[in-house]
Amino acid sequence: MSGSKEYGVFLPIANGGWIVSKTTPSLDGGWAQNRDAALIAEAEGFDFVMAMGKWRGFGGDTDHWGHSLEAVTMMAGIAAVTKRIKVWATLHAILHNPAVAAKMIATLDHISGGRAGLNIVAGAYAKEFSQMGAWDASLDHDARYELTEEWTQIVKRLWTEPKVSFEGKHFTFKDCVSEPKPINPPFLICAGMSQRGFEFSVREADGCFIGGRNEAETRDVSLRARALAARLGKPIRTYCMMTVICAATDEEAEAKAQKYREGLDEGAVRGMLESYGAPMSGDGGNAMTARAQGAFMTQTVVGSPATCAARIENFLRDCDIDGLMFIYDDYVQGLRVTAREILPRLREAFP
Repeated sequence: MSGSKEYGVFLPIANGGWIVSKTTPSLDGGWAQNRDAALIAEAEGFDFVMAMGKWRGFGGDTDHWGHSLEAVTMMAGIAAVTKRIKVWATLHAILHNPAVAAKMIATLDHISGGRAGLNIVAGAYAKEFSQMGAWDASLDHDARYELTEEWTQIVKRLWTEPKVSFEGKHFTFKDCVSEPKPINPPFLICAGMSQRGFEFSVREADGCFIGGRNEAETRDVSLRARALAARLGKPIRTYCMMTVICAATDEEAEAKAQKYREGLDEGAVRGMLESYGAPMSGDGGNAMTARAQGAFMTQTVVGSPATCAARIENFLRDCDIDGLMFIYDDYVQGLRVTAREILPRLREAFP
């Protein structure tokens, strides 16, 4: 069992957040909601905030994820108005040249005074990138991770070496320079869950987001990540996403959750599943797409603050992970309740 944990916030950078429903409070994907969530998270003692990168939504009645800000630019704005909290942004290896990516994250690190992190994505589905001519159909899943591995190695070297020359299958660099270097080595995160993606995440990143259809599966993935990292002689931290639906009583919280389930945007779920090549029903796709068919895209706890705290503590203990990234239906209320009534119990349990 690992010791102290980190607690962060997945910012609502895309409209609708992580609940695919027509009946949730409005999350518009705009600057004000994201800025305010980050400021509350910092004031309330959370450890990090993260933003995903999204270029096309899933449609449906809500046009879920159809409106989103660009992650690095937004996090630069958040870095400028915060002082302590870590700021993790997302870039796609198939979309951003590694020299450009290295410079962008180094800039974010300077704006933040050394608090930057980078979530690396290999590229999830064709439609998002083919709309801009950035999808190479000749690259299969494993080849995209091969490209991402070269990309990551170049970015790391540009952050530490005066000049970089690289001759790979996907990139060629000659005497490439990138100054200034980051103040601190940016924290690297990845969420690859396929075998190839998992191996890449553990080998190249400092932390990996994992998931499973239940606690046993999640624990197995976390333990496998630790075992592989040990064989590689490096540390790794494992994180899960966690949606919190909280109210004064368990009954009120369950009523809210049921309202969101009943408001499921089936058109948006269909668009999501199609994007991953998964069937509309059954066990196809991944843990996220399987859960989305019930409106909630991630592991979810529902209840009063005391109930949520107990369930989250058990989840952390059962899964043996290093941290959680929280998601909310209402970020202002959810962040404050979590910080004041849930995190103290978790920090006591995992000092």
